[in-house]
Amino acid sequence: MSTAHAQVDRWGLVVVRVLVGALFIVHGFPKVAAALHDPRVPEFAQSLHRIGMNPGVFWAWAVTVVEFFGGLCLLFGVFTRPAATLIAVEMIVAGIKVNLARGFYWTKGGWEVPLIFAVLCVVLALTARRRPAPTRALGTARR
Repeated sequence: MSTAHAQVDRWGLVVVRVLVGALFIVHGFPKVAAALHDPRVPEFAQSLHRIGMNPGVFWAWAVTVVEFFGGLCLLFGVFTRPAATLIAVEMIVAGIKVNLARGFYWTKGGWEVPLIFAVLCVVLALTARRRPAPTRALGTARR
């Protein structure tokens, strides 16, 4: 593969990383806002408890942190592998525990969207560079 093709491939992954990061920030922000209002996050914790995720408060905080801060990590290109891996795991669990019974299509609340996010995050986790994006951008990375 030529250097030009490698650059195009790399930029394509950057676009996917930034997009997925932004989407998870938006998805996680209401949970952060709710947690700041009431750290027990009662509504979210109860919904997780009802699907067998116990204790609900622990899992509510875990999901909130993974979505919001994982999204920030993806957006800025830091800790991309662990953030993408955690989001992929969350999406697989959500797809099974929440969406599977609703069928495939997203229009019915099915597992289509969690599957797409899980696959995108697996791709990001497998293709992430070892050095964080800010280090490369500042030119301070070791060569």
